[in-house]
Amino acid sequence: MKTYLVGGAVRDKLLGYPHHENDWVVVGAHPDDMLNLGYKPVGKDFPVFLHPETREEYALARTERKTAPGYQGFSFHTGSDVTLEDDLSRRDLTINAIAEDSDGNLVDPHNGRADIQNRVLRHVSAAFAEDPVRILRVARFAARYHHLGFTLADETLTLMRDMVNAGEVEHLVAERVWKELERALRERDPQQFIETLRNCDALAVIMPEVDNLFGVPQRADYHPEVDTGIHILLSLQQITHLSDDPRLRFATLVHDLGKAETPADVLPRHIGHEHRSLSLIKQFCQRLAVPNEYRNLALFVAEYHTHCHRALELKPKTLYKVIKLSGALKNAQSLEDFLLPCEADARGRTGLENQPYPQPERFRLALKACQSIQARDAQADGFSGKQLGEELERRRIKAIAQAIQNDQ
Repeated sequence: MKTYLVGGAVRDKLLGYPHHENDWVVVGAHPDDMLNLGYKPVGKDFPVFLHPETREEYALARTERKTAPGYQGFSFHTGSDVTLEDDLSRRDLTINAIAEDSDGNLVDPHNGRADIQNRVLRHVSAAFAEDPVRILRVARFAARYHHLGFTLADETLTLMRDMVNAGEVEHLVAERVWKELERALRERDPQQFIETLRNCDALAVIMPEVDNLFGVPQRADYHPEVDTGIHILLSLQQITHLSDDPRLRFATLVHDLGKAETPADVLPRHIGHEHRSLSLIKQFCQRLAVPNEYRNLALFVAEYHTHCHRALELKPKTLYKVIKLSGALKNAQSLEDFLLPCEADARGRTGLENQPYPQPERFRLALKACQSIQARDAQADGFSGKQLGEELERRRIKAIAQAIQNDQ
């Protein structure tokens, strides 16, 4: 029985990249051996155990065989006859198929170290094509390591396209797609996740609402990049400089979906795209089982992001309406969650990334004015019930107007 550190921990150690979890593979053992040593079983499909003290995962070395379409269509074999090389050969990318023994020696049968040095994402073997989740994982690794100069090997991209054409991606379950998308949104360059999926033709299958944005023109005087899909990628890139919250990044990804349904005779203008986006976001979120906290923020940003862009022109009453609907009167952070995707949208335009964008400050000024109005003051003046709410609204709008006047 031998234990090896495998996968991400080895890869990131070689990259000098931070990692937080260790995964281990155990060679030459049976499940009973692990149980007798106090390990706790957690694996459903194949034997995975938690170390009794560190709680890190230890998996028995295994091989797998494709039995049906999709990522669940596999049978697994574990046993003392399965070698470390057998286990490594079933992994997705060469950079993930490196093991380290207890003395620090590396086992690298697929030249993963060379691909790390050359910054290449390359599949281990043709068995890669048996699991469509690997397309999502490769796209996520592209998002994680893009800033280090990693690119996708041509032969791996070709294989991924072949998998899409074979219909493998259509067997992905919604929950797994969302899990990988959410993880990708947390990475340093989430736009690379979208771009990689598009390059292998998977985006049209997994997220057709986003894929449909590519090729849709916008007014060049507002959007020098013209293409709406490119604008989304640029906006995603910009939101990473403003927030690491995946909810805000998701809202940025889907805020312009309605532009794909702008009537052809209206293009390149997109009047009413805010409202058209709402049904598409609901459709997207329902299909991929997107959590409500992501869905609700995305809907609000889509509906009101142009209000933010016009903040300096809005009447105090309209500023108040948006602030109230955002939930910021109860939780001020709700306004920031709205403003930052709007700023990313404004900066996600070629050549305009560093253009002044003072509009969020107008909303912040308005919120501060609202916060200066206390219910107890209106109650002391004799207001209660419905009249209290109406009076608070009147006073807050007046306070916003005064704050704007003082700021000019």
